[in-house]
Amino acid sequence: MMLRLHGHPFSSYTWKALIPLYANGTAFEFVETGGDRPLSEQFPGRVHPGGHIPVLEDGDAIVVEATSIVEHLAVHHPGVAPLIPADPAEAVVARMLDRVFDNYVMGNMQRVVAAHFIGRDKPELGLRDAPDAAEIAAARARLRQAYGWLEGWLGANRLPPHVSLVTCAAAPSLFYADWIEPIGADCPRVRALRAELLALPAVVRCVEDARPYRPYFPLGAPDRD
Repeated sequence: MMLRLHGHPFSSYTWKALIPLYANGTAFEFVETGGDRPLSEQFPGRVHPGGHIPVLEDGDAIVVEATSIVEHLAVHHPGVAPLIPADPAEAVVARMLDRVFDNYVMGNMQRVVAAHFIGRDKPELGLRDAPDAAEIAAARARLRQAYGWLEGWLGANRLPPHVSLVTCAAAPSLFYADWIEPIGADCPRVRALRAELLALPAVVRCVEDARPYRPYFPLGAPDRD
């Protein structure tokens, strides 16, 4: 049975699962979620504990959470892209950076997006019509803190070669986070890493496939990238 990935082309975590598949030329079927049916009624809503995307089907195995999907692909569908470093100590570092990008870059980016969605879409619940300015400011401050930490780490360490678990986490998180809180001139290594990631063929494909959905970005997508 061919692999089947359920997700959406504009979803940052779907990118995280798509990048290793594209990088290794792994045959799979992409099942786009969305449309008129709520996600709770679609396959991910039935099998994921939080009803989220992406979800990978591999025969009888169902793998939820993007990091676990990358790990599953590394074990069961290896290719030219290393995904997980062979050295156990280097693998620990890769997993640490995966958490940093997911929790402190992607996570704070999503806080800003969520603030806009809540403000815009839930007036019937008595929530403010305008996004929560304090929440947005706090999330942007945390993004700057994460950029600063990464700048220091990149100055003292080396990333695993592309395409690794770190690539899969860093590319979508830095892509979207920079739309919300541009990476400043004080973080040239982080800016250079983002540019490097956006030039990788697997990432280029994700960017281009997501381009038609940019009008849905609640802050308004910048006219770049």
